Amino acid sequence: MDVDFTNKVVLVTGASAGIGESTALLFAKLGAKLSLVGRNEANLRAVAAKCEKQKGVKPLAIVADLGTDEGVEKTAKQTLDHFKRLDVLVNNAAIGARTNIMQTDMATFDEVFRIDVRGVYNLTRLLVPALIETKGNIVNISSVAATMVAVGSLPYGMAKAALDHFSRLIALELAPKGVRVNTVSPGITVSDFVKRMTGYSEAEYKAWLATSSQLIPMGEVCQGDDIARMIVHLASENSRLVTGTTVVVDGGIRFTSTSNLITQQIK
Repeated sequence: MDVDFTNKVVLVTGASAGIGESTALLFAKLGAKLSLVGRNEANLRAVAAKCEKQKGVKPLAIVADLGTDEGVEKTAKQTLDHFKRLDVLVNNAAIGARTNIMQTDMATFDEVFRIDVRGVYNLTRLLVPALIETKGNIVNISSVAATMVAVGSLPYGMAKAALDHFSRLIALELAPKGVRVNTVSPGITVSDFVKRMTGYSEAEYKAWLATSSQLIPMGEVCQGDDIARMIVHLASENSRLVTGTTVVVDGGIRFTSTSNLITQQIK
């Protein structure tokens, strides 16, 4: 079945770069009306402009910090005021941290959880009534870090594990209302996420990707488009009876040890 999102309203958080940008562009190519959320205004507006070029549909660009109640409330209100409906919610916005239990602090924990867990919880809570009206669906973006154990993954891995279980819980709650909830769990994916978390230079990041590729059974890291295609598939009618599932897109890295992937010294 061909995928077409014409006249469907799709909200993508963390849309200013990486997986969020790739996802926004693919939905735009498929005709969706987009609400795009990010913290970097310049990047967000650049992505919105690229999306508009696809089918001539101008996205709504919302600059907001989804780690705050104000940012979440602004996002929900502006989206519904502008479009009067919502068909798909893609909870992609997240931050990471590279630390361990002996060297971490509560400020780091709180920052990761307020965006990766609390923000998702709050935004979903506010938008569920609109999704029930349209029999829409939710796609949450997790990580293989939710199930793989590696030194340095605190508290990011914990937050993504919480997101996975949140997805299952609300999938059960919302199924009788006709709303599907699924999760995409990416492996190592080319983006600025690791560079921000580690402080790698561009050269160091490329070297890290090359090393990582050698440890992945299928021999290569993911691109943003790999993740975006799965998100769109789950959001489409091709997955009309799929709910409460986690789809891993990782080239098989979950079958390996991640210990050698942690190359940034924790200080």
